[in-house]
Amino acid sequence: MPDFDLAPLDLAIIAAYAVMIVGIGFWVGRNKKDSDDFFLAGRGMVWPMVGFALIAANFSGTQYLGLAGAGYEEGIAVWNYEWMATLVLLVFALLILPIYLQSKISTVPEFLERRYDRRSRYTFSGFNVITGMFIDSAGAMFAGALVLQLLFPDVPLGVHIAVIAGLGGAYVILGGLQAVMITDTIQGVLLFGAAGAIFVSIFANFDFDWSVLPELAPEGGWTVAPPADDEFLPWPGIFTGAIWLGFYVWVTNHMIVQKVLAAKNLDHGRWGALFAGGMQLPLLVLLIFPGILATGVWEELPDPDMAWPAMVFEFLPVGARGLVIAALIAALMSTLDSVLNGASSLVVNDFVKPRSSNLSERQLLMIGRALVAAFMVVAALWAPVITTFDTLVEYFQSFLGYVTMPLVIVLLGGIFWKRATAPAAFWTFAGLGPLGLLAFFATEIFELVELQFLYGTGIMVALSIIVFVGISLVTTAPDPESIEEVSFDRATWQAESRELADKPWYANHRWLALGLFVLTVVVVVPFI
Repeated sequence: MPDFDLAPLDLAIIAAYAVMIVGIGFWVGRNKKDSDDFFLAGRGMVWPMVGFALIAANFSGTQYLGLAGAGYEEGIAVWNYEWMATLVLLVFALLILPIYLQSKISTVPEFLERRYDRRSRYTFSGFNVITGMFIDSAGAMFAGALVLQLLFPDVPLGVHIAVIAGLGGAYVILGGLQAVMITDTIQGVLLFGAAGAIFVSIFANFDFDWSVLPELAPEGGWTVAPPADDEFLPWPGIFTGAIWLGFYVWVTNHMIVQKVLAAKNLDHGRWGALFAGGMQLPLLVLLIFPGILATGVWEELPDPDMAWPAMVFEFLPVGARGLVIAALIAALMSTLDSVLNGASSLVVNDFVKPRSSNLSERQLLMIGRALVAAFMVVAALWAPVITTFDTLVEYFQSFLGYVTMPLVIVLLGGIFWKRATAPAAFWTFAGLGPLGLLAFFATEIFELVELQFLYGTGIMVALSIIVFVGISLVTTAPDPESIEEVSFDRATWQAESRELADKPWYANHRWLALGLFVLTVVVVVPFI
């Protein structure tokens, strides 16, 4: 293992980066006058910012280390989550995003109230806030603290968590979503640049010989379709679990969708989503391949997630190391800042505004900033606690798989099935959410039942559909006019087709989406 020592130049680069992002928050925050400006950046973001913000919000430091670590230990199967995300984003951009934007919602739970009722809004919003605080934020702080502890082992874990919380929260409190999206754009460039530098550096050690990759891959690890009994990612699990988790992340999770709601218009939102989808595909080369190549340098690492930091200090020169570590810290803060701003947005728009119509926009802005600070403190206090529960961190994906599927089915069902009713939505939430939590503890925590979690996700999807459809059919159908703006309509699609007929291919999102779909098929098929 290399020595994880940072030179003074590296430390100076990291410090300069930290000062820069706080400065951006201060600069942007000078002109914030209302809550819409704070939470949705005045709905004026252009597509590159939307795309990079989507990538950075989802691309947490845990994932940054985890993809390389999974490549080192398991091979390329983990890439299924990424290319499936591309397909989900295609569906989102083509069919779902227009419905979100035409309804002028501020939060995803607000959409559920317009489609169903207030009960669904509050249930969904509360779930997002809780998971955002105790899983996403705390997990990001925990991963960041581990990286910093690797570099500064004599500093207590709590101090590292406080530093990350302070940096991540400072520019969100000051600048809101606009500051988040500006810094996420910078961070997105840094993330992909750093990953590219690592890949080129370690691949040069093997004389850029592509044939070494399948040779170095773990046994059975050079395929995206492992056997059906594979413990890590069986190929049927791609369809029973991975794609549904993709819909939760990219379509249902307000912390992610919030970035697209801030788009300047529908075209910028769509182009941003398609750009984010396209950037999922290179992750195979940028992060998973370096993890595989690392097996040719270190046969046994104490932890597979150490592969990426080890490559940084083994193959990059002084100065470049500082820039790459800054990129990693950027990844950690991208998740943190998105969750803090998103959770504050949910509380203000879903709980405070409906009950306190007499509050001014400036008062709502102050409440939003105070909530960001409060959530930052709560997550920072919880982060050291969650480290004692290794299974919660280890089974994060499985937790989402068991618990969030009722939310996914209710949202997609409401958009694409006009017969879906409000009682069906609420009772699918209320009944299957707790059942999913029990299943998670039974299978993953106490191991009472042996079941690969992607199959468990598929079971939860099936149960959610049965309950949702069954209750909808025995309850009163909604008034078609009341849900016109919040459900998919074939006539709207046809009208849009006529508008797009005169546009060149490069300005037509449907042609761009088709091209991205074909590209996805072309790059995935060789690895089946």
